[in-house]
Amino acid sequence: MGSTLNGLLGLVILVLDIWAILQVINSGADTGKKVLWVLLILFLPVIGLIIWALAGPRSSAAL
Repeated sequence: MGSTLNGLLGLVILVLDIWAILQVINSGADTGKKVLWVLLILFLPVIGLIIWALAGPRSSAAL
């Protein structure tokens, strides 16, 4: 039962990371900043996602 829960949690984190990366790519930030955000999210999936949610660039559609 624990491994199922861990797998589900991992899948949720993966989906949220992919969504965050797509949001960064579609944002109006400079290319260098986009690359840094994507690398942060890829190398630190949970912490990078939290930091992005608090301070990351927003989509240009939201402006």
